[in-house]
Amino acid sequence: MTEDCPVGAIRSCLSVPGSDDRKIAKAAASEADEIVLDLEDAVPPAGKAAARDLVAAWLGRTEQIGPRTAVRVNAPRTPWCHADVIACADRGGAVSIVLPKVESAGDLAFVDRLLDGAEAAAGRVEPVTVQALIETAAGLANLREIVAATPRLTTLIIGYADLAASLGRAADAPPETWLRAQDSVLTAARGAGLAAVDGPYLGVAADQGFAGHVCRAAQLGFDGKWVIHPGQIRPVNEAFTPTAQEVERARAVLAALEGGHARAEGAVALGGRMVDEAVAVSARRVLAKAAGARA
Repeated sequence: MTEDCPVGAIRSCLSVPGSDDRKIAKAAASEADEIVLDLEDAVPPAGKAAARDLVAAWLGRTEQIGPRTAVRVNAPRTPWCHADVIACADRGGAVSIVLPKVESAGDLAFVDRLLDGAEAAAGRVEPVTVQALIETAAGLANLREIVAATPRLTTLIIGYADLAASLGRAADAPPETWLRAQDSVLTAARGAGLAAVDGPYLGVAADQGFAGHVCRAAQLGFDGKWVIHPGQIRPVNEAFTPTAQEVERARAVLAALEGGHARAEGAVALGGRMVDEAVAVSARRVLAKAAGARA
């Protein structure tokens, strides 16, 4: 993992109920970079087992193509978490687990050990990766230990609805009230070489409020954002994809710095500004994002 190109970086993550085969199929045909089959909040207790079976069957369809697939399992200490995790490990193909309400390294260690055994039992070669949903005050407070808990961890995601409840804050609080939490998650992710994904805007429309939240997350440095409606996918992809001008600028920065190094200069002037290795790191990140968008 490097600071230039976080492992698992994605732009749009479409969350869809794991209990609805029609919606899953529609999501898989969408332009989302990743679909998240939700076994937690989108499924009532009485439907947990049936939804798990449906998701397991979907993961077992070797002919499926399209976005990356992740499964939001139920939280640790619930009656369903262990069965959800085992069901994901028991199927072939690339899959990632989104673990909700991660509050400590222990939560990830529990899933890590469970996956070790489940993968061995299933004869699985490709390990299941894990994404941590940070959506409680305890999770925010323990970010340093969380990011170091397991090599399976690829991504930190900030979840606003549950985090608002945990903090005693209104779910529709102004965007600026989330800056500290966003910076905490982003800094922890970057320090550990992980991807950082912003949580969903709680409205289903791609309206002005939604656009403001997306723009803010992109400007802060997040790699992508969760969405809860297919109509939100395209504007998110556009917001997190470098423009042609940004790509051109990034290439110019690297070329100028390479020329400077050939002349034994650590910093060079480009367009009236000084360019050094710190600027080059940002340029490489832009090019990595652009390459990922084309993949």
